[in-house]
Amino acid sequence: MSQEQVIVYSSTHCHYCGQLKHYLKENNVAFEERNIDTDEKFAEELWNTGMRSVPVTVIGETKILGFNQTQLNKALAALTS
Repeated sequence: MSQEQVIVYSSTHCHYCGQLKHYLKENNVAFEERNIDTDEKFAEELWNTGMRSVPVTVIGETKILGFNQTQLNKALAALTS
């Protein structure tokens, strides 16, 4: 995987956030988790992207709302090509 970072904005009790993180780990995708419940700065960053809910996955320039495997696979494939 290239130097581009995968960032996951999540919250503590979000079911889809858990599914998303599990999916990324299963596929050996390194990511940085930014939990909006534990750090106000992350909530503000997320708000500034125009997104209003979690999970949001940022892969390069791509922002994916929710747990969407098709979009995730497409964005991850674009990173490695």
